[in-house]
Amino acid sequence: MAVKSIQYNQNTLDISYEIVNPKAKVDLIILHGWGSNKNLMKQSFSAYMDTFRHIYIDLPGFGSSTCNSTLNTADYARIIELLMVHLNASKDIILGHSFGGKVALLLDPTVLVLVGSAGIYVKKPLKIKLKIVLFKALKIFGLRKLRRFFVAEDAKSLNEYMYQTFKNVVNEDFSQKFSEYEGKALLCWGREDTATPLSSAEKINTLIKDSTLEVYDGDHYFFMNNAEDISKHIESTYLKTLEH
Repeated sequence: MAVKSIQYNQNTLDISYEIVNPKAKVDLIILHGWGSNKNLMKQSFSAYMDTFRHIYIDLPGFGSSTCNSTLNTADYARIIELLMVHLNASKDIILGHSFGGKVALLLDPTVLVLVGSAGIYVKKPLKIKLKIVLFKALKIFGLRKLRRFFVAEDAKSLNEYMYQTFKNVVNEDFSQKFSEYEGKALLCWGREDTATPLSSAEKINTLIKDSTLEVYDGDHYFFMNNAEDISKHIESTYLKTLEH
């Protein structure tokens, strides 16, 4: 594991990363989802695709990477770009799980691998909408300490910077950005995913001009049991870019 200090918007962020197959010529950047870290992704994919240089990154505020300011998804993408400059890394293939998928999209790689990616807005159930209304009402009366009873599970343990960041990114609709992507995309999804449902994958598949959708049994973390097959699809997708 290594750490690089990145200067961004008058702040210093320590970004933790790890490289596997350092002598390989084709770069594979792998970005985890919200609340996760690079170790989960490395555990899943490091045994495969040995012709690629794997770069596993802890996104700011997660794992061993720091975050001392409120960010949005575009900020995350810019910070990863700055790290890539330091690593002399190319945008050959970028894989993003969940929130990492939105960051990967903004990086505009040659091959975009979306694994249960976020980015399609899904309407909240009535129960959640009522909780939001109630919390806003309680804030008026100064009862902010009750926040932990109302926020999403993904936000309960966050400090104030990361909580504000979570609010910035959680409801984004990237439909237009998906439609503007011009590269080759591989979409891999869990059939039983409730965090980013299969309907999101089907919509993204229609928005991206050159995309393929592979569906697996499993939930939001289906890739942990299917990494070998996903890796084969990534390799074949990249090879197709060399045929032109």
